[in-house]
Amino acid sequence: MRNIIIGGFVAALLMVAGCTEKSKESADSNVISVGMSGTYFPFTFSKNDELQGFEVDLWRALASEMGKTVEFKQTNFSGLFGMLQAGKIDTISNQITVTDERTEQYYFATPYVYTGAQLVVHKDNNDIHSVDDLCGKKVAVNAGSNFAQLLMALDTEKCINVVTYDIGIEQDVILGRSDAFVMDRTSAVALIEESGHPLKVTGSPFEVIANAFPFAKTEQGAETRDEVNKALAVLRQNGTLTALSMKWFHTDITTADDAQ
Repeated sequence: MRNIIIGGFVAALLMVAGCTEKSKESADSNVISVGMSGTYFPFTFSKNDELQGFEVDLWRALASEMGKTVEFKQTNFSGLFGMLQAGKIDTISNQITVTDERTEQYYFATPYVYTGAQLVVHKDNNDIHSVDDLCGKKVAVNAGSNFAQLLMALDTEKCINVVTYDIGIEQDVILGRSDAFVMDRTSAVALIEESGHPLKVTGSPFEVIANAFPFAKTEQGAETRDEVNKALAVLRQNGTLTALSMKWFHTDITTADDAQ
């Protein structure tokens, strides 16, 4: 009799636990968790302790279209893919460039930003105009970005000194400790205009890049990607995507035709 009572009690506990877990899953299904650095102006940045930027506005619009609530989680750029792999976020929204290596590991939504890899130097630097001028130079890139790979692929003589930073890649160029840094052209132009730093873009972008949201290669990841793609298509069709681009960049960076 005692065993029957204990067995019934355990079964009841399991049932309650199962219901609780089921309720949690149901609640979580209405939330999409998005990782970003919050340090990549004007895409994602903090001002007056408030997360702002193109990516933030876009995800609020996407979540609304999907009938979900968006939850932003911030960490250094280099830690974002680790969070995605660990299942702590559903996707990353931080100008993630689609590469062959990344597509082997993640599902990608339809690209939503097209731009170019751009060299930036001190305003008084007149020696660097292209990747061909970087031999023997120190060039800063964001840790975890694909810009290091782009540079190394073009560095046939293996003579460029590429250094990585979690944040503040522009500071060492301003102080003369690095010769140049690389970021997407859109962000570089906006950073220089907003900050007033003694910097300038130099030469043309050395590679056009497409940016998209990555998702885990799981059944749930594929489902979420498809949901996001549907919402993106609606925002592109109704003009929201273009309007947000014009708000933050005064130009449309959301189509390949306008990539710079």
